[in-house]
Amino acid sequence: MRSVGADYGIEPGKVHMPEKPFVLSVKVVIRDAEGRCLVIRRSQASKYNAGKWDFPGGKVDAGESFDEALLREVEEEVGLRIRLTRVAGSTESEMPDRKVAYLIMEGQVVAGQSRLSEEHDRLDWCAIEELLDVGLCQQFLAFAGSYARQVGG
Repeated sequence: MRSVGADYGIEPGKVHMPEKPFVLSVKVVIRDAEGRCLVIRRSQASKYNAGKWDFPGGKVDAGESFDEALLREVEEEVGLRIRLTRVAGSTESEMPDRKVAYLIMEGQVVAGQSRLSEEHDRLDWCAIEELLDVGLCQQFLAFAGSYARQVGG
């Protein structure tokens, strides 16, 4: 019997690793009572996407569930406690040393006063139909267009 891996040039018993590792990043579209979305601008000191607008969120730490990571990141970045309501979409990007898979949730504020961390220099609430015009990070443009059509913005 021939191994499946042999059909793809993989030695039996060897794990094939991608050229670059995949990492998971979680983001959230936080909606307010008027249906606007919270966006935050990455500071000029950011290593990637400096000056671009982004959704709150970040990396999942080892041993952390994705929803725990997202709730933690939102509180750290914008000072808000939120309730996650649903999966809104996904996207991906490639960095010099890794590939990033983004899981994007939708959420609502339950407590807190908005404030910024040092990673960002501005926050704003924008109408859904304006998401494509605010200068989002490139990796979120297709998602933003799809999300706007999905929710009727």
